[in-house]
Amino acid sequence: MNLTDSRVLVTGGAGLVGSHLAASLLDRGATVRVADDLSKGTRDRVPDGAEFVEADLTDPDDVARAVTDELDVVFHFAAYTDTNYDDDRALFEDNTAMTYNVLERMREVGVDRFAFTSSSTVYGEAPRPTPEDYAPLAPISVYGSAKLADEALISTFAHSYGVQSWVFRFANIVGPRQRGNVIPDFIEKLDADPTELEILGDGRQEKSYMHVSECVDAIQHVVEQADDAYNVYNLGTRTTTSVTRIADIVSDELGVDPEYNYTGGDRGWTGDVPKMRLSIEKLAGLGWEPSIESDAAVRRSARELIEEIVS
Repeated sequence: MNLTDSRVLVTGGAGLVGSHLAASLLDRGATVRVADDLSKGTRDRVPDGAEFVEADLTDPDDVARAVTDELDVVFHFAAYTDTNYDDDRALFEDNTAMTYNVLERMREVGVDRFAFTSSSTVYGEAPRPTPEDYAPLAPISVYGSAKLADEALISTFAHSYGVQSWVFRFANIVGPRQRGNVIPDFIEKLDADPTELEILGDGRQEKSYMHVSECVDAIQHVVEQADDAYNVYNLGTRTTTSVTRIADIVSDELGVDPEYNYTGGDRGWTGDVPKMRLSIEKLAGLGWEPSIESDAAVRRSARELIEEIVS
């Protein structure tokens, strides 16, 4: 489909990827509506020119206000992570309820294009680089389990009810407006005390980091070029960055030289996949490749976030 001049809903449009996608679509001439409950993002992240609907997508009535029949496509980016919940059951049920509510409402009003932000966590601890057809999918976190359940539901709506769908399995997406992840966490810690830095795990956890600007560009390219009923694409870079390397980059950008204190173990928290790199050969075959590799994405994001966070 052609996104230029399209009518679009972005759920989670006050969050990291959603807000940048909404801005990019507006620049292309799309009519954009953002739905968000503002539990993670803030109203000022919604770009000027976008209609805003404050909505709790676990509530079908709020979903009905956001999803209306004039839309061409819904980008469903709203999700809760384990940083939002202490209750695993609530995390799983709320995430899957949001996806079901949006798809159900789309079917009711006849909107038949749907794009979804999934996650590398659906793979669990898989061989690297991990292709989209790797099996069995065996997530080790409740968040990953919810994303996999969402994917199964989306596949059903695509194949049984004609909702053409694009599912994006993200690497770690970084950039301005991000909070609650490793780069802003390190910045906040070092701003408070530049002499030492606590690092979860052993610092050897190594993952692919993709800048949000490239993520948003890749999403639009795939939606416009991939035309199967149900499309699954990894989004990431060909390189990885360790947690200790991130600490080095953030320290360098802040001009500090802290002592690192590791909490120990090979992962940062229960459910953390310590090493991750996704295959992006399928994405490259569609004509798109990242121009910013993992270390460079981390450094650019560190600079952008330092401007936002450090007073």
